[in-house]
Amino acid sequence: MRLIFRSHAAFKYSLCIAAMAAILQYKGFAQTQTLSPGQNLGRSIFKELIEINTTHSTGNTTIAANAIAKRLIAAGFTQKDIQVTGPGSRNQNIVARLHGTGKAKPILFLAHLDVVEARREDWSLDPFKLTERDGYFYGRGTMDIKDGASILIADFIRLKKEGYMPDRDLILALTAGEEAGADYNGVYWLLKNRRDLIDAEFCINMDAGDPQIKNGKRINRTIQASEKGFLSFSLESKNPGGHSSLPSKNNAIYHLADGLVRLEHFDFPAQLNEVTRAYFGKMATIETGQSSFDMKAVSVNPFDTAAISRLSESPYYNALIRTTCVATMLEAGHATSALPQYAKAIVNCRVMPGSTQAEIQNTLTQVVADSQIIVTPMNDLMDNPASALKLELMQKVAAVTGKLWPGVIILPVMEVGATDGIYLRGAGIPTYGISGVFIDVDDNRAHGKDERIGVKEFYDGLEYEYNLIKAFGSGH
Repeated sequence: MRLIFRSHAAFKYSLCIAAMAAILQYKGFAQTQTLSPGQNLGRSIFKELIEINTTHSTGNTTIAANAIAKRLIAAGFTQKDIQVTGPGSRNQNIVARLHGTGKAKPILFLAHLDVVEARREDWSLDPFKLTERDGYFYGRGTMDIKDGASILIADFIRLKKEGYMPDRDLILALTAGEEAGADYNGVYWLLKNRRDLIDAEFCINMDAGDPQIKNGKRINRTIQASEKGFLSFSLESKNPGGHSSLPSKNNAIYHLADGLVRLEHFDFPAQLNEVTRAYFGKMATIETGQSSFDMKAVSVNPFDTAAISRLSESPYYNALIRTTCVATMLEAGHATSALPQYAKAIVNCRVMPGSTQAEIQNTLTQVVADSQIIVTPMNDLMDNPASALKLELMQKVAAVTGKLWPGVIILPVMEVGATDGIYLRGAGIPTYGISGVFIDVDDNRAHGKDERIGVKEFYDGLEYEYNLIKAFGSGH
């Protein structure tokens, strides 16, 4: 097609008119687009939860739990189907039950209500206000994990109003203290004090297993089926000390420093399992070049040392392959003019499922190789078996994913950090991280400044989890 403009001025004028029309058309679309009732509900719940401060220091998950209870009762849940309880007056969980026919054991759906700290002066906008801007929802907890909590609440309400009768009870647990440690952790408290409320055949955890986007393209649907254990040690060297004008070779700081350097250069042996081997096998179909060959190799032969060595150059792949222990804190000395009487380091270990606390402590003692360095555990390693990748579960996830997101591959993963799943797996409840909200792998702002998720991704997740809940709840 040939376009003829009578003059340069006329051309510029035409461009201006076209640009203005496009802007007006976009604004008109943005203003006239409507949300479905389910989307409106999800957004309303999301806004309410974001704007309740649930940080451990100054916030209150009990307020959020009571707000959720009010919504559930209005939707038709009875008071006896809802329990607000937990480890402290400001740290309450809410557990609700959608009753089924009882043909199978219940399923637990989990997210936590608490969030990490957020200071207004650190953010570009108010962290405790839901802000929608440029296609994103901003606010503390938008990614971790009030989006997941809001989605579960909205979907349970939708199912209740539809009169849905699953083959089994569906349990909704929104908990306190995930970010605050075991003493305040709502899941840990429930397992110790009210396991009857959350006992289930398995759990779907919204705090893990995020589907992923890269460069605007949906690349995978992850399923988190295992996670590493958390174990910290103090490494301490003591010495009589003395005056700094009379130094000797027997120095507490030097002893500790030499031991830490030996730890720096040590790698725990490779320890791939069912989940990580499946992960590398799937990733081999996405990656290219040497990485693809190496991933395929270790998925077939977990003892391929050359492939393991090359993959371990990536911090993430290294963390998937083996237990890691790293120095995170240092403390030493008592005066500038005195020889140090002590030197202490904190070493944090992320432990592969199947390893024991005694094994890790013995290994650290051997690696630092100094009788003057005392290695002491600071917490107990919890039993943390991987959750089996059962065929029926994988088939249902595949069916929902194929229906809503055709072409997106399913990728089993092991969490290199930790979630509440560690408590559940240790208590014998298999747990699978299956969030429905796509996360940009290059824009993960969880715990950070201006935390956000995509608006479209939130609404897509709302529909995905609705279909997933129904898939798990029926046809056992």
